[in-house]
Amino acid sequence: MSSLQNLGLGSWPRRRALLSPEKTALEFEGTVLTYAQFAARVESLSAWLAHQGVGPGDRVAYWGSNHVALLETLFASTRIGAICVLVNARLAPAEAEYILSDSGASVLFFGREQSESTEIIAEKIPAAVLVDVDGTGVAPAYPQLPADVAAVPEINCGLDDPALLMYTSGTTGRPKGAVLTHGNLFFNDINVLIETDIRPDEVCLAAAPLFHIAGLNGLVLPTFLKGGTILIQRGVDPGQIFSAIQDRGVNSMFTVPAMLDGLAHHPLFTQTDLSTLRTIIVGGAPVPERILRVWAARGAAVQQGYGLTETAPAVLKLGAEHGIRKAGSAGKPQFLVDVRLIAPNGAPAAPGEIGEIQTVGPNVIDEYWQRSEATAAAFDAGWFRTGDAAVQDEEGYYWIRDRYKDMYVSGGENVYPAEVESALLNVPGVAEAAVIGVPDDQWGEAGKAFIVLEDEVDLTAGDIRTAAAPFLSRFKIPKQIEFIDQMPRTSTGKLLKTTLRTGKGIS
Repeated sequence: MSSLQNLGLGSWPRRRALLSPEKTALEFEGTVLTYAQFAARVESLSAWLAHQGVGPGDRVAYWGSNHVALLETLFASTRIGAICVLVNARLAPAEAEYILSDSGASVLFFGREQSESTEIIAEKIPAAVLVDVDGTGVAPAYPQLPADVAAVPEINCGLDDPALLMYTSGTTGRPKGAVLTHGNLFFNDINVLIETDIRPDEVCLAAAPLFHIAGLNGLVLPTFLKGGTILIQRGVDPGQIFSAIQDRGVNSMFTVPAMLDGLAHHPLFTQTDLSTLRTIIVGGAPVPERILRVWAARGAAVQQGYGLTETAPAVLKLGAEHGIRKAGSAGKPQFLVDVRLIAPNGAPAAPGEIGEIQTVGPNVIDEYWQRSEATAAAFDAGWFRTGDAAVQDEEGYYWIRDRYKDMYVSGGENVYPAEVESALLNVPGVAEAAVIGVPDDQWGEAGKAFIVLEDEVDLTAGDIRTAAAPFLSRFKIPKQIEFIDQMPRTSTGKLLKTTLRTGKGIS
């Protein structure tokens, strides 16, 4: 087997320990681990898992917030050829139960916030071994790692071997498990290292959830490859984030637009020295231009990315140097990724024509876990179908219009809600915006916008329409506007437009 074929995820801690054993790998709530110490802990946990009967192809689950044990579980399970299942910490017991049962995980590590939920579902899940990583007393505590690691089997993981099972959010049905191989993860990281200024002395802040692919593989695992330091925080706490930037000289962090906006509104935003921040990557949704300008005024450049769990996650990237000029664009394909747009008639979309984004590359999954029909439906002659509608401009930049299923037709014109939402989010005082199509006697369908205002802001529907008018064609301006206190979202933070359409549970 060639050295390239041998670059499995489980090999990384050992290889990195040999290259820079004395460097700090992780910091978490007072625990500081060098690469040598981290590698030793991974070897010991691998031995413990093997002693529990875990072997190649078995599933080992982690259900909890950001924690050093999450990364140790990931590396230790893949070290012995098992598949790590990262479960969203925000899931309700029934939701987690489905994922644990569907994956067939035989071992479950869980955090303190999940202790009560684990008790509720313990008898309904296949996991024979439950491990409490925070020592809350619900189950045996995180194992006292054995000193003897002679029992760890030597397993060479190839690029095509499965490493990670991540479940999609399932807004229209049961979640599907995306089977991410060692190669999918590795080649995404190569994309990141080619496109992003990550250095051997990198200090990367991991506050965004590591149980999401972007939080894990957007910067954290690439930083491991470079031998940098990961500062792990359990969750998004603005005070702790600004403290880490100020005191530890953070160079990079991954965020989502709401997180970036929230940080910009925090009192510490103007008081903290941000000069060490070389890389802020934001993904999950288009970033309003107003947010980019606020951070640019502090000297912090923001890179934007588009991707999916199924693509590990990078597909498109918009460099910070083009962020404001091309605000709203998802950028261009990453180095090792090919992208095409396919019109509804199945032909390649012409310039300026809406088409579905399809992608192919070594970072793209081959299958969903035990879902042959879903797998077949997700591919078109080898190209992964994202379900996202986009257009490409004359410079080659892609602009996401929306999910195809969210498009509505008003007076014979196709309207993509994401485009309208982007314009609404640039209205001063608008914190969140969502648009759906509703029946209309005159136009067939018309837009209805749901708006969450910033605190102490008073705007009328007329104010919103007037402010958005310079940026939207008349038929795209929402005919109805409803102000609500908060958006309905899934446990993963994705907007529930089905709830907006039914009107149930909206406040």
